[in-house]
Amino acid sequence: MKVGLFDHVGVGDKPLSTLYDERIEFHAAADEAGFYCLHLAEHHCAPICMVPSPSVYLGIVARATKRMRLGPLCYLLPLYTPLRMIEEISMLDHLSRGRMEVGIGRGVSPFEMGYNNIQHDKTREIFIDAYRCIVEGLTSEILNYRGEHYTYTNVPMSIRPLQQPTPAFWYGSSNATGSTFAGEEGMHFTANGPTAFAKANIDAYRTALKKRGGPAQPKPEFKDGAAIGILRNIVVADTDAEAVRIAKPACEAHHESLNWLRNKHNINEFTARLNVPRAHDLAGMIAEGSTIAGSPQTVLKAIKQQVDELGINYLLAYMQFGTLSLPDSLRSLELFRSEIMPELAKL
Repeated sequence: MKVGLFDHVGVGDKPLSTLYDERIEFHAAADEAGFYCLHLAEHHCAPICMVPSPSVYLGIVARATKRMRLGPLCYLLPLYTPLRMIEEISMLDHLSRGRMEVGIGRGVSPFEMGYNNIQHDKTREIFIDAYRCIVEGLTSEILNYRGEHYTYTNVPMSIRPLQQPTPAFWYGSSNATGSTFAGEEGMHFTANGPTAFAKANIDAYRTALKKRGGPAQPKPEFKDGAAIGILRNIVVADTDAEAVRIAKPACEAHHESLNWLRNKHNINEFTARLNVPRAHDLAGMIAEGSTIAGSPQTVLKAIKQQVDELGINYLLAYMQFGTLSLPDSLRSLELFRSEIMPELAKL
């Protein structure tokens, strides 16, 4: 069982430069603690994410860390030209000395796509075309590609990734269509949402991956070569009561940020693809499984239950979010490292 770190780098109550400094310190501490990978979100025009250019931030983190792998989860491909994406991936793979992991997606928010003048109902076809083109460019010395949205002719690939043939690709999904696509392409996979909701998507991915015959880029550190993960907000403290005290305002602030654009546009209903069910308070979040908060013993028990139910081999721990202070987050990280991670390594 491997443990990774997830982060939106959401807005805080301090200057943005301070927010960045504290996050880099926290991510360096996660590297020292032995986390497998930092997965960084990409969002635009909303307080949930203050790193709308994940490549810029990851370039800094690459030099502030030594072992932890790094990557977006995910690059929103409709917002990039494939050629630029090929070059950025290659740069980061070298800056991190071969630690790049490439998470890709189409973009879940119609508002963010709209702000960028992209029609949301066309993002899937644009995404797939861009993905095919990026793979072609990463694996070729000369890029020749003709698709519905992108065409390149005799473009020299002067910068190639350090990892050959490419860094591994990842996909995060909260619906059966995306989960099945990830399995069909042999990508590594993460899910989110309530445990029962996530299980359906993990099962869809696993079925498609089995039909394909396995991952495109197997990782020997994961059973059967494929990382299958779940994203969970996690707060660890010395006692259950202390963890709940810290987690409650943090989760409420995080939930507000997640729904900020939706509320701004007065949207109460999304399509099924976009409408991940979420509890509105800490008790509900803990009950549905999306948040785990408590003493090391309580948190370990809850993680083990989800591992058994979901059959996962990877946990994406989201450990600094909302109003969590750097000292509280670092204490949570230390308890997680010393009392929980050794037990998870045995699973």
